[in-house]
Amino acid sequence: MRVGILALQGDVREHAAAVRRAGAEVAEIRTIDGFDDIDALILPGGESTTMCLLLDKTGLRSPVEAWTRAGRPTLGTCAGLVLLADRVEDGRVDQSPLGGLDIAVRRNGHGRQRHSFEARVPCPALSGDFDAVFIRAPRIVEVGAGVTVLASLESEGDLEPVVVQQGALIGCAFHPELAEDDRLLQLLLDRAEGAPS
Repeated sequence: MRVGILALQGDVREHAAAVRRAGAEVAEIRTIDGFDDIDALILPGGESTTMCLLLDKTGLRSPVEAWTRAGRPTLGTCAGLVLLADRVEDGRVDQSPLGGLDIAVRRNGHGRQRHSFEARVPCPALSGDFDAVFIRAPRIVEVGAGVTVLASLESEGDLEPVVVQQGALIGCAFHPELAEDDRLLQLLLDRAEGAPS
């Protein structure tokens, strides 16, 4: 199994370590050539506006967008969730997400860096809680009919989705790789195993 990690910016190293722990091969994607022969894709945390600009600059936007919009196995965490979303409420005019996941997000929905936090997030679908690290985290503000909410955070008396899935696309508002919790990665690998080649 070969897992591509979009390596233009963000926490690539932590995701690469998780992929290796799972026994899969890592492909750090910086050019169109690097996008060949992968079974799954990770869109890491980082800065979503910068990633969008670099996708355009490197020519990677077209193949990566075709991948996500086709619903191929993809995990987007934090900024990667913003890239994977169909709609970004507060994006810049020149910021266009890749899309594929029928959700709307708000970038930095929990505030700036100083508002970053950790929380225990229940996830019955994956047999237990996450120790979730939220860093300038996006908020999922709308979920489409075909999207399953796998985990929610209690926020101001409401339940806010923080992990969602639509087919082989998985979006996460926090950083499971920083807590070395590989369950979402394993879910991605399971989807890649069952995906048509």
